[in-house]
Amino acid sequence: MKNLLNYQSSEYDCGPVSLTNAIRYLFDRETIYPDIIKYIMLYCLDSYNEEGEVGKRGTSASAMMFLSNWLNQFGQMKNFPITCEFLSGENVYLSQSSKIVEALQQGGAVVLRLFLDVGHYVLLTGIKDENIYLFDPYYEELDDPELDSEYFEDGISFVTNQPKRANRIVSMQRLNRLTEGYYEMGPYNIREAVIVFNQDTRLSPESTIDYFI
Repeated sequence: MKNLLNYQSSEYDCGPVSLTNAIRYLFDRETIYPDIIKYIMLYCLDSYNEEGEVGKRGTSASAMMFLSNWLNQFGQMKNFPITCEFLSGENVYLSQSSKIVEALQQGGAVVLRLFLDVGHYVLLTGIKDENIYLFDPYYEELDDPELDSEYFEDGISFVTNQPKRANRIVSMQRLNRLTEGYYEMGPYNIREAVIVFNQDTRLSPESTIDYFI
């Protein structure tokens, strides 16, 4: 059975929650090793803020890179069908020939760093036409009178009926922007992403999908 996707417990844990959500999205609950959850939480929340408080600047790119390598090695040692690839810089963009879009078309998931006031991790789970389906772990309610007006800008819409897959649809055009508005990836020098596959369910390039299941 697939799990519901999770929301953050604090202002800072979008990184480990989004990476754990990738596991929850791709694998049945009964097959997920507790070691995976343990080590994701152990190595994330590693960044210090200006006051020297650990965890209060979230999760670093170094931690995401380390966990990508750790999960690959774990999969090999345990014969668990997971593979990861860490991307950074100009490799993190969205087009029909990009690694991220190809991964989504092959049934993978992508932990992506973008902006939501500050740097923020979300999980990409699908694509349809020029739009990306994603799960944002920062919980918001549409009927909240204090909901930021930025959520209603062009290229952003809420999804309320897919708790195991997505709660936002964001246009590729918006995500690709070099600025730091809501659901924009910002400058290339700070971009990062982790592609995650369940190798047992991964589609071949010849049988890719261009829609959200």
